[in-house]
Amino acid sequence: MLLRKIVPALAVMIAAVLAAPATAAVAALDRPAASTDRSAADPAASASAAGDSVTNTAAEFAAAAAGNPVIVVGGLSGIASAYGPLASRLRVDGYRVWVYQLPNLGLGDIPTSARAFSSFVGQIRASTGAAKVDIVAHSEGGLVSRYFIKSLGGTSSVGRYVSLGTPQYGTYVANIVKFLGLGSCAGIVACQQMSIGSSFLAGLNDGDDTPGTVRWTAVRTLQDELVRPVDNATLADGATNVLIQSACPLRVVGHLGLVLDGTTYTVIRQALRDEPIRPNCFAL
Repeated sequence: MLLRKIVPALAVMIAAVLAAPATAAVAALDRPAASTDRSAADPAASASAAGDSVTNTAAEFAAAAAGNPVIVVGGLSGIASAYGPLASRLRVDGYRVWVYQLPNLGLGDIPTSARAFSSFVGQIRASTGAAKVDIVAHSEGGLVSRYFIKSLGGTSSVGRYVSLGTPQYGTYVANIVKFLGLGSCAGIVACQQMSIGSSFLAGLNDGDDTPGTVRWTAVRTLQDELVRPVDNATLADGATNVLIQSACPLRVVGHLGLVLDGTTYTVIRQALRDEPIRPNCFAL
């Protein structure tokens, strides 16, 4: 009797986690200007929002401004505004930043989303004159970006790839939805593709995890509620894999927290600067 009460409640909770933000008002994908967050005209104006204790030198700021544009790629049901704080931190550090919201909030087919992302990358390169972009991708956004790089010829267009809590090898959370009798991920195609053992992940992970000259970094956290096991957020073949708690054992960072956490941001910044990864455990 108790089990019959618990299972439906757990099923509802997981379904809500997978699709909760999807009801928020968002712009259509085919209007890039509305669904992307372009560089601030005055990065210093938002310095107080950066929340990081590290002060940049003029040379570091200039180097970031002259470097590759940075595209922050959202995750499943992640609206563009949710990544505004991360974009603000990057702008304070001098980067030219765009936020990319996945088509249909990432609920649909991942390769289809990757093709749309490929077009967006082309737009950014054309408008900025940059040969390459750098990518900071959260959750499913890391799979979309990685498919673009590996399967759509993106190796020549990307300099650095940083994933935050991306289920590179799938997550049991997606499998549990089916186990609980909600069908195959409650009909959410991207959820099906992120299930451990899916044909999509088998194809994506066939061969080299880190093709081309892209500098690959994968960040994960022990408290990730949606990527289980958490080590499925790692990449092989020479990637830099960062577990936040390896350097900062008392740091508590959830799946969504990876976008907002100060310590995680220090890792992102070091990766974009090609610096050794030394997380600042006290960053705000």
